[in-house]
This record gives sequence, structure tokens and C-alpha cells, in this order.
Amino acid sequence: MEYPGLPGRLEQVRQVITGSQAKGGWTHPVRVVAVTKGHGPEAVRAAVQAGLTDVGENRVQEAVVKQDALGSVDVAWHLIGSLQRNKVRQAVSRFAVIHSVDRPELVTELGKRQPTERSQPVLIEVNCSGEPQKGGVEPENLEALADQIRGMAGLELRGLMTMAALSEDEAVVRGAFSRLRTLREGLERSGHHLPELSMGMSGDYALAVEEGATMVRLGTLLFGERRV
Repeated sequence: MEYPGLPGRLEQVRQVITGSQAKGGWTHPVRVVAVTKGHGPEAVRAAVQAGLTDVGENRVQEAVVKQDALGSVDVAWHLIGSLQRNKVRQAVSRFAVIHSVDRPELVTELGKRQPTERSQPVLIEVNCSGEPQKGGVEPENLEALADQIRGMAGLELRGLMTMAALSEDEAVVRGAFSRLRTLREGLERSGHHLPELSMGMSGDYALAVEEGATMVRLGTLLFGERRV
């Protein structure tokens, strides 16, 4: 088996998630999205063999290559990286969830390309760290973007996504996750139903779970350093 240490590492992750949920007072399920960026199709097969059902890719083209190579492997594909407008045609109907919707023109393009008889679940990426280099809509523009998505027949807004700053200051990291949860609560008061909070990666997922994450995106922690 490729990645022979994966089942043990995954078990450790699940134990951390259980402990972090207890600290935060949460009981909802937390999905582990196995990020296979930089690894070949064998990483996806190993993830499925270890019991994972969700796989995340950063780039549409890399995901398409793996999807075509793996055929009917029973896994839900997530697009977690930035989506450019010129890649939307390739992305539609390929992913169970697109995590990185962050601007009106991208919403418009997705709505134009997505068949209306099929609903594409999406998350809005929000810049909760305040870092200019980070992707994501600014919090003050979030509600307008959410309303735009709600008006698109082929799109289904399922929640929010963020990335915390790469910081050793726990308060800084936790603050980004807490802010996303607070923004979700505000949108729900405005009538949006947003069950998903995608936040937390290999270095900070425990804090994200404490703050209410429903999905964590783990790559290096599960698979080690990238191979390609």
C-alpha cells in the first residue's frame, strides 16, 4: 500500500478532532478533506483505502488529470484553491464542493456555465486574516456576494471558507476562525442557510475545530511533503 502510515496518522487526526470538539462544546460531524495537491492518483486511492471520502485539490487541471486516471473511485472531490474565470468551464460538474468563490465576476461565470438542472454547491472564501496577499472576499462585501449566489439558479451556497494567518500567535489564528463563525451567524440571521465552515489546515486544524469547523483541509499531515 502506498502511504503506509496514513491510517495511523488519520486515527491521530480523528482523536485530535474529538478532543477539540469537546473543548469547543461542539457535537456536529467534522469532515476531513484529504488534500492531494502535489501527489499522484495513488494518494487518492490510499485515502479511500484508509476510509476517507473527501479529497481536495488546489488546481482544476491537476484534479481533472487525477479524476480521469481514477475513473469511478468513490470519492467526493473538493476544489479548495483559487478558481480563475477561464477555468470555470472545466470545473463545473467536476466537484462536489467549490470552496473558493470570492468575487462577483466568478459567481456570474459559474452561474452562466453551470447547468441549471444540476446544483453546484459552493462556499464563499472570506479573508478573515486581513492579509492583502490572501484570497477571499472582504468581510464587508460578504453579504452582497452571498445574496448574488442565492440568485443564481445553478448554485447552492453551503457555507464559508477561510485560511488563518501563518502565525505562532494562537490568538491571531483563533481570531480568524472565530470571525468566520461570527460572519456565518450574521448571514444566517439574514436568511441564508450555511451549514459548512471550511477552516483549518495541517498546522492549525485543532484550533479551527474548537471554533466550530465542519471541514478541515489536511495535506502534509496525512501524506507528507509533496512528491511532484
